Amino acid sequence: MTSDARPRSMPGTAGRFVRWETAITALLVAVFVGGIGFSPDFGNSGNLSFALRDLSEIALIALPMTLLVVCGQVDLSVASVLGLCSALTGKLWDGGMAIETIVPIVLAVGLVCGLINGFLVTKLGLPSLAVTIGTMTLYRGLAYVTLGTGAVSQFPQTYTDMTLNNVPGTPIPYPIALFAVLALLTAIVLHATGIGRSLFAIGAQEDAAYFAGIRVKRIKLVLFAVSGVVASLAGIVYTLRYGSARADNGLGLELTVIAAVLLGGIDFDGGKGTLGGVIAAVLVIGLLRNLLMLNDVSTETQSIVTGFLLIISVLTPRLIAVFREARGRRRGARTASPAAST
Repeated sequence: MTSDARPRSMPGTAGRFVRWETAITALLVAVFVGGIGFSPDFGNSGNLSFALRDLSEIALIALPMTLLVVCGQVDLSVASVLGLCSALTGKLWDGGMAIETIVPIVLAVGLVCGLINGFLVTKLGLPSLAVTIGTMTLYRGLAYVTLGTGAVSQFPQTYTDMTLNNVPGTPIPYPIALFAVLALLTAIVLHATGIGRSLFAIGAQEDAAYFAGIRVKRIKLVLFAVSGVVASLAGIVYTLRYGSARADNGLGLELTVIAAVLLGGIDFDGGKGTLGGVIAAVLVIGLLRNLLMLNDVSTETQSIVTGFLLIISVLTPRLIAVFREARGRRRGARTASPAAST
């Protein structure tokens, strides 16, 4: 890995001018324009509000995931934390507890889940990929222990309406308004503070960051804790939006989140990327899913599209690196040839 924390660029003669985020934004525009051409209902405000609402949980979880991947870490347990917190919300509501009391309890559980991940990574030195694969299974199992295979519904309409309605006078759902606020805070932290510079430094070269005085372990622990809290918040939103608490809620959602983060230009090795690219990628995936649904494409096919985007987002930067390396060798050979002839 290198210490370059600049956003990725596209290859070719215009590579210095065309950034990865520009390409993703162009893809977003293409998907939107193409969607209008494929389906007459795609561009109306009601459908766009539905599409935004449908990606609420993905968008929320993508924020801390961006910070983690920039730092060279990953959290595959987020969807299981969502499911566990959904199941817990249903269990407590079914037991007669008020939503106002349930929310802080569920957020605290998400915090504990994140701290467990962070402790295993920072204190025991285990790789985050292996740790969160394990806790992904653990937390999903706890969700089934909490609620079983049944479902709890009939939540207060006041709260379900908050996840289903739009901000007055706009087509923006309340969960997306919440995402916008958190995205602004995340962008400030990542791109305008010393903490953000530390994240890029850790992702680019962890040992160098440590010797430079950056509290690497503490930062990682905090990031995993934040990831757990946001996943639990997404679990509450998911439960109220669908009006149903189930242990299998959010199953497989972590792959869509990872696909959005990587497609948005965050290098899986850490140290590179911007939040703007991730937000554009989240919208691309959300609009694609909506377009496929409008054309009666099966859920299985939608999963194939997500998997394809995940492969492309991992493969493309590797191809760019190979292209640049080969071009550098050719230039070096051309420079050396005249020198050798003299």
